[in-house]
Amino acid sequence: MDHVFSSTTQLAAAIRAGKVSAEAVLEAHLAQIEQHNSALNAVVTLDVEGARRRAWRADHALKRDEVWGPLHGVPFTLKDAHATAGMRTTIGFPPMDHVPKEDSTIVARLKAAGAILMGKTNVHELLGDALQSNNPIFGRTRNPWNPERTPGGSSGGAAAAVASGMTPFDIGSDLAGSLRIPADFCGLFGLKPTERRVSLTGFFPDPHPTPRSVRIMTCLGPLARSLEDLELLYAIIAGPDGQDTEVQPVPLDNVAVVKLKSLRIAVAPTFPDLPVSKDICTAIATLAQQLGRFGAVVEEALPEFDFASAGANVGELIGMVTGAFQAQKQPATLAHYLDLLDQRDQAIRIWEQFFEEWDMLLCPVSATSAIPHCEPGTPLTVDGQEITYWLGNAHCALFNYTGHPAIVLPYQQDRDGLPIGVQIVGKRWSEAQLLGSAKAIEQITGKFQRPAGY
Repeated sequence: MDHVFSSTTQLAAAIRAGKVSAEAVLEAHLAQIEQHNSALNAVVTLDVEGARRRAWRADHALKRDEVWGPLHGVPFTLKDAHATAGMRTTIGFPPMDHVPKEDSTIVARLKAAGAILMGKTNVHELLGDALQSNNPIFGRTRNPWNPERTPGGSSGGAAAAVASGMTPFDIGSDLAGSLRIPADFCGLFGLKPTERRVSLTGFFPDPHPTPRSVRIMTCLGPLARSLEDLELLYAIIAGPDGQDTEVQPVPLDNVAVVKLKSLRIAVAPTFPDLPVSKDICTAIATLAQQLGRFGAVVEEALPEFDFASAGANVGELIGMVTGAFQAQKQPATLAHYLDLLDQRDQAIRIWEQFFEEWDMLLCPVSATSAIPHCEPGTPLTVDGQEITYWLGNAHCALFNYTGHPAIVLPYQQDRDGLPIGVQIVGKRWSEAQLLGSAKAIEQITGKFQRPAGY
């Protein structure tokens, strides 16, 4: 078997069955990192000896018929925004550079499931950009499909590492598309769960004793090369941990078996007044036609909704968290914050009503495919038209605002040979149904495609 491009679920099954050793799988990934990371700058911290010790223990445990969990012996990396005990964590920002004493909930659960942490992947500084990953500590990450292009942000290192075979999976974060856009730009599968489905304990760890600022709209979810991997990883990381008091005790249902002909699919080639490249619009339209031919009910539809106001509200809410208001000498007030939350409640209700009629919304992930490296804020060019840089992630940010789950599936390539993904969005807390629907749609969209040269 291909040690570095087999899926997480395939590797886990092969290790448990004794067809391959955890040590062999780990060494294959370390060799892939050695060969390709200098060109991509995706993996920024490694614990080679610690990973080798754990792989040795994993193999010897199996000889005693001892299985640690569903990820026994599988190596992985983590976005450099999770607290990892004894391993450097920076969030791409020098004042946050430290070595945590405890693992985050995500890390603890993955280790308890038997996985082997190899190291950390690069991010944008303070996770502040969904389109690029660059910071003053480690520098810029490049896209394995074309090094002149960005892998997206802020989970760009994670996506580049998974797409290039340096790791089977990673766990990204998503405040305004920071997981979904890297999945799109790098040709991967990605799941943003419902807000408050996954614990944020130990995420964005601050070595200083300051109150937790990352509370709303942020979600943690898996980046991988198959839907089966998303399903497995989601089941491991989701649910209350007794520490993040906002995670809801909503049951994790088994992934549904869905037939295409049973689906009611709303389609939006884009959102009002939001330019999208012709290649992406064509891909969405083509997929919609294919789904219709397989018997699904497919119509262009969106709710009666003020998209412009929602976009402005996302920016204001993020600004309150990041301090952008203070930088602009516009101090936030409690009254204004409560008004924004009230408007958000109304938006959630509108979209929940919409998903009573439709099983999902099919829409773009981004306004364009992977963009060239540039200074953040530089206008984006979409088919010769300039648009505001910060609109590049607008199709994603809306569903951080409303908290709905979303899945990215790789689909086609644009005229430059870059991946085009599609986004499907469903009712809150409906990850099991959405994953089942994604598996049905995957019959058309297809499997992960390996970038040339890897």
